[in-house]
Amino acid sequence: MSIPYWRLSGFYFFYFATLGGFIPYWSLYLKDFGFDPIEIGELSAFLVGTKIIAPNLSGWIADHTGKSIGIIRLAAFFATLIFAGFLWAHDYVGFALITIGFSFFWNTMLPQFEAVTLAHLRNEAHRYSRIRLWGSIGFIVAVLSIGAVLEHYPVSLLPLIIGALLLLNAGITFVTPEAKSISLDRAVHGMLKIIKIPEVLAFMAVNVLLQIAHAPYYVFYSIYLKHAQYSAMVTGLLWALGVLAEIVLFMYMRNLLKHCSLRAILLLSLALATARWLMIGWGSDYLWVLIVAQLLHAATFGGTHVVAMYLLHRYFGEQHQGKGQALYTSLCFGLGGVLGSLYSGYYWDLLGSRVVFSMAAACCGLAFIIAYIWVARENSQDRLVVG
Repeated sequence: MSIPYWRLSGFYFFYFATLGGFIPYWSLYLKDFGFDPIEIGELSAFLVGTKIIAPNLSGWIADHTGKSIGIIRLAAFFATLIFAGFLWAHDYVGFALITIGFSFFWNTMLPQFEAVTLAHLRNEAHRYSRIRLWGSIGFIVAVLSIGAVLEHYPVSLLPLIIGALLLLNAGITFVTPEAKSISLDRAVHGMLKIIKIPEVLAFMAVNVLLQIAHAPYYVFYSIYLKHAQYSAMVTGLLWALGVLAEIVLFMYMRNLLKHCSLRAILLLSLALATARWLMIGWGSDYLWVLIVAQLLHAATFGGTHVVAMYLLHRYFGEQHQGKGQALYTSLCFGLGGVLGSLYSGYYWDLLGSRVVFSMAAACCGLAFIIAYIWVARENSQDRLVVG
């Protein structure tokens, strides 16, 4: 069976193009609307908080019905419909309710699509990074394009732009086929037995800490740069640079995996993440420091994400892949994102940006220690066979 490469890649392109409208600019939109840092942190927590519930519910349904694409299509439709409410929202309660409703369906989509992609690839999992890189390309295109638009037009246009991207993302799901390789036979190992494995618990803890550390960057980086007198165009270029570095890593990941273990890539990425947050927190006066820090995004997101996809595929197998992806998303991006968004929102003005980013670095340092002791030790001398 041939792999629907362009349709899979197209989903990632539009999904992360939409994210490219959210992550760098949504906090600027909320600030322009009149919300303070605590409210921005809370609204950002609502945005990722539904990841704690939505992916687990959809993962359970998908693994019991084999209808992942149907779930994704339904979620894409309702996410687009509910998001349109931002065009009429006028207060904190309205924004909060729409954010919760929209994000519940929005956060359903990606973990299920990751499972669909891996199911299509079957024994060719090494091709994942070449498909996933189109998400990074979509993110860059959106960040640069929207940044250029906001140089000349008010940020109040942002909901219209994101709404259009959501509509395109929904459209691509209706031409993407179901992965017929998904099996509904009884799994060899139960889900609970897998979760209780110490390495799996450590893997989840590492990624929760990693997402707690990323949250201040996702929520406040653009505001941080604006306060440091950088223009919207420079802000967009810095965001794009980080994702461009990620794309380069995705392109060469197959070759990298021939020479480096998953464990080595994970540990190096966590060490570089610790350095990155310290550079951003203490080096805002120097553009070259911010540039170097953005190049490290290749490791702090790209490297850790690819390692996570391989390990999830290894831990949960095909039968539990939907639930495994959902659990990973809900704990790491959901719980981790909520905790990170809340602490960064509450402490941003109280303690200052340097302390917040230093706390992020400390989280990555702790994640490094946990990974070093528990994660993928039996594979530390092995090399992944990627053909």
